[in-house]
Amino acid sequence: MIVAAAALVAAIAAAIARRAPEALVALAGAALLLAIGVLEPRDALDEAESLAPTLAVLASLLVLGDGCERAGLFDALAARMAVRARGSGPRLLAYVFAAAVAVTAVLGLDATVVLLTPAAFAAAAKARMPGRPHVYATSHLANSASLLLPISNLTNLLAFKATDLSFAGFAAKMALPTAVAVAIEWLVLRRVFRTALETPGRTPRTDLPPIPRRPLVILALTLAGFLAAGPLGLDAAWPAAAGALLMGPRLKAMDLPLIAFVLGLSLIVRALADAGLADVVADVLPQGTGLLALLGATFLAAALANVLNNVPALLVLLPAAAAAGPATVLAVLIGVNAGPNLTYTGSLATLIWRRVLRERGEDVSHREFHVLGALSVPPILIGATVALWLVT
Repeated sequence: MIVAAAALVAAIAAAIARRAPEALVALAGAALLLAIGVLEPRDALDEAESLAPTLAVLASLLVLGDGCERAGLFDALAARMAVRARGSGPRLLAYVFAAAVAVTAVLGLDATVVLLTPAAFAAAAKARMPGRPHVYATSHLANSASLLLPISNLTNLLAFKATDLSFAGFAAKMALPTAVAVAIEWLVLRRVFRTALETPGRTPRTDLPPIPRRPLVILALTLAGFLAAGPLGLDAAWPAAAGALLMGPRLKAMDLPLIAFVLGLSLIVRALADAGLADVVADVLPQGTGLLALLGATFLAAALANVLNNVPALLVLLPAAAAAGPATVLAVLIGVNAGPNLTYTGSLATLIWRRVLRERGEDVSHREFHVLGALSVPPILIGATVALWLVT
């Protein structure tokens, strides 16, 4: 367990510090565990086979997001948000919220932080408004709005089969928790940034670029494919791959290092679980579908996400959560998706968001980030879990 834990810490540290390729560190850690016998080859192969469809969906979603960007969808979105805000900070924030929820739900949280954050920057600049409220919205909603669909977050993809729900069934269960999370984010951001949002802007005088229809049609067809896959007995990887092929895949867009990192991380966590962590988690994770049990699962997942990062936290918790039932799996997802807004290291998406800001010469203060997380995360964890309990 000590060796496996060290490999996990090294992989997460590489992802945070980016002083060494995180994919290489994760795969090297998994290879070491195989070499010394901590991870059995048969177990490693089983883990890779079970993860393959999830990685195929992830790669396809990255291709879809890349295709939307190349087609100019996010540039057109930024221009429209700036013009339709008509110089109003709250109105621009509402448009950013709507865009962030839609992009996160359909393309995943990575698309929100990588593609929509620059669009929010551009919209605020065009309207001559402070950008901080709007870029914070993309960061927070990338995590908290990623509860809605199985494709909205890598954690959802990893846990989807354990829920025993269809694509539509998952969305139905998580619609109310997502709505509660988004509403709380709106109230907190409006309150914290009320002064900045009151600063008057201007309406840009510019011709709006056309909205590209082809990527929107492909996204609609892909979503329809996800909805039909369950009743037809097909894995979600098939409609995802079909959508990616229609969009025109680029090898770079698939982000093979990210795929390799997730694979290596999964193998390390499998070794850690087999070494005894799975038994510890099973003893600690609350059982049952009562409100207190679900709240306990949510807060345990959030705590582990902020200590381990959300993907390894989900991988550690998933076997015990699956044994406890679908409601517990969904409560764990609330914790590992919304909980990471509390710290920089809780979610890979937040780390990417910070890098996007720095590439544009911007940064946020540690105090402001953590105050915003402290104000929003606890009520979201409670409110979303209560909403889940009401629909289970």
